[in-house]
Amino acid sequence: METQTNQEYYAKRQLKSGTAGWFLLAGLGVSYVISGDFAGWNFGIAQAGWGGFAIAAVLMAIMYLTLVLSLAEMSSAIPTAGGGYGFSRQALGSTAGYMTGLAVLIEYALAPAAIVIFIGSAFEALTGFNGIWVYAMFYLVFVGIHLMGVGEALKIMMIISGLAVFAIIATGVVLFSSFDSANLFNIPVTEAIGASEFLPLGWYGVWAALPFAMWLFLAIEGVPLAAEEAKDPAKDVPKGIIAAMLFLLFTAVLVVFLLAGSAGADMISKSAVPLVDALNANGNANLATLVNVLGLAGLIASFFSIIYGYSRLIFALSRAGYLPRSLSLTTEHKKVPARALIIPGIFGFLVSLSGEGDLILAMAVVGATVSYALMAYSHIVLRLKQPDLPRPYKTPGGIFTSGIALVLSLIALTGVYAFDPRAFFYTMILFAIGAAYYFGYSKNHLVAHSAEEEFEMLAKAQAELDVSYQNSTS
Repeated sequence: METQTNQEYYAKRQLKSGTAGWFLLAGLGVSYVISGDFAGWNFGIAQAGWGGFAIAAVLMAIMYLTLVLSLAEMSSAIPTAGGGYGFSRQALGSTAGYMTGLAVLIEYALAPAAIVIFIGSAFEALTGFNGIWVYAMFYLVFVGIHLMGVGEALKIMMIISGLAVFAIIATGVVLFSSFDSANLFNIPVTEAIGASEFLPLGWYGVWAALPFAMWLFLAIEGVPLAAEEAKDPAKDVPKGIIAAMLFLLFTAVLVVFLLAGSAGADMISKSAVPLVDALNANGNANLATLVNVLGLAGLIASFFSIIYGYSRLIFALSRAGYLPRSLSLTTEHKKVPARALIIPGIFGFLVSLSGEGDLILAMAVVGATVSYALMAYSHIVLRLKQPDLPRPYKTPGGIFTSGIALVLSLIALTGVYAFDPRAFFYTMILFAIGAAYYFGYSKNHLVAHSAEEEFEMLAKAQAELDVSYQNSTS
């Protein structure tokens, strides 16, 4: 591209910078994940018993913590809207960058479709209405809010997330006095290999429970997707994602221990609304009713924020030429990637009509674990190949930390197969379709041949745009 063409191209593909500080980014990270505290994770107890699920949850907590620390470093060094795609492209090249972006896209496009099905069930419990019109309403409303602008959307998201967090903490406070460790181990011991009171379904259950344990943290890796809208990306994104992870560790411990410890592991393992059922089992019906309402807020918070995440990822992939370039066009005044919000929303709505929420979410987990492995490996390669790359934040433990994330993400990937082979194979079909598109078309139509070239073009075009703006206002 000529210089003038660069400026014209990127002028139509700008996000609104300086919108989010670290606290708002931390809220975004919590919002991505918070619905997982309300339901879903507890079915892992049915796979492994409480003790087996606790082992799975600790392993996944370590995986996410080490991954988050690795992402914090890479986001401080490479603060672009592509998040993991940008990191992998710089470390491993264009093909690996695209495959990382594709993996995250599978996760982020499918997760809202699964969550809106769960929203429909919660909405039905409160109103009696569910189905296609409920799914459509939630997609229309929350995609519409994002079209209003990123500042407005993130503030609304913080309010919704705050309500969900209140519900979890209030539940924890009330149930604390009812905790009895004997309730954690009331699932009958089976004949499975390695079975015991602590592991009533044996070691295989721990393996099958890994995908459920991921629900306590799934999608936090999306915080770096907001880098180009942060006030100070090199500082705000690392602080935001680490703060969110620490808070989510706290809420995970709260729900995993107190719900089963107060109401019994066997009951919680079968519950569609574990917080509500635990409160009712302990005679707190009024709070249970409130939490039932706020549980819908938790689902909405994750639905809302993941829509934000997929739009920024598609924006970055499209701007680089991996996806059709028209998807990265932003609106003139609000600087919102409208097409990157609307088109995947239509896709997600159509997927939600299957009604297979558990299967869809398991497929999202496959995409997530593949992306985690590639992002962790990218951190290792960047440390080895570009040791002098400026890093305002450095991962404690360096490549040892990201090595742990890499190994655990590969183990978690096999856990999805142990739980539901269909989800594994269906997701591989999506990867095959995405790879065919890349090798058949987009590989030869990239805007820049390398990550370094892309970032240089972005920086140059931004500088030219800033000069043009200053001249127009002087």
